Amino acid sequence: MFDHGHDTVIDVRSPAEFAEDHVPGAINLPVLSNEERAKVGTIYVQQSPFLARKIGAAMVFRNAAHHIEQTLSQHEGGWRPLVYCWRGGQRSGSFTYLLQQIGWRAEVVKGGYQSYRRLVHAMLYETELPFRLVLLDGYTGTAKTALLQHVADAGGQVLDLEGLANHRGSLLGDMPGDQPSQKAFESRLAGALVRLDPSRPVLVEAESSKIGARIIPPSLWSLMKGAPRIEVSAPLEARCRYLLDRYGNTLPQQDALAQTLNRLRVHRSNAVVDGWIAMIGAGDMAGLAEALMVDHYDPAYQTSRRNIGARVMASVTLERLESDALKVAASKICQQLEKLGSGSY
Repeated sequence: MFDHGHDTVIDVRSPAEFAEDHVPGAINLPVLSNEERAKVGTIYVQQSPFLARKIGAAMVFRNAAHHIEQTLSQHEGGWRPLVYCWRGGQRSGSFTYLLQQIGWRAEVVKGGYQSYRRLVHAMLYETELPFRLVLLDGYTGTAKTALLQHVADAGGQVLDLEGLANHRGSLLGDMPGDQPSQKAFESRLAGALVRLDPSRPVLVEAESSKIGARIIPPSLWSLMKGAPRIEVSAPLEARCRYLLDRYGNTLPQQDALAQTLNRLRVHRSNAVVDGWIAMIGAGDMAGLAEALMVDHYDPAYQTSRRNIGARVMASVTLERLESDALKVAASKICQQLEKLGSGSY
């Protein structure tokens, strides 16, 4: 599906359907708006299917004409679009017919989005994935996400789950913009996985089974649980400085930050959480960063490591977390991955 060979993939479903999930790289040219789709559905159920089809057809061709005049006007005669709707039925069929009559070499996805979604679900929920994963592990603030990018730049094969989920994977891990829906996260994940080479190890940041509100599907999670790890360590001071430099500007406002940390009272004592709140009030973000790691993140990490029984295949120690030091560490990690790929581990 991802290697379709067409010039453009067009999703003609409503904007709401498209927002929930779509084929990666597809553009949305809805032939029915959210309101029009709801109206046609109501007529279909409450009045008659024939009337719904008649009214719906007028809307579809009216909207299709607008797309042809506006978004698609620049395409020449050899353009090859691939079109899909929910089930590969009337919306995509009508739009494709119109494109074909113009002379464009348009085709419809048989079964529509539903057939695509079945492929994604089968891959992530029913199939054993053919990859050898290595987890990049370490305390909070050891620049693991940045290291992933440096490893990729150095030629290593990586899978950036936090980037796909648009979340840093921790209580304060919100990133600009909303997280994708679970289905959209799985689409992004499937699209990334099919581009990987199964003959080479894949470096993935160690995560819990959820990244923010998004669940790592079982086919991948089962590989992650048994994967060997490369452990990254750095001094507490360097970790605090890195977190403040990297994420300080994206933290919530004081009241929202305090509300978020109050949720940890089920895990930490009131006295500990009260101390964090006091630091927020005093504007002591450096002290808060250190306290959160000492009092919460580091103990939680240690407990998780014990429960999982993590197998460490190599360790990388960093005294600094600046870009040049990360590049050196990434080179060492690539060497470890090459050893694994050659069967040395």
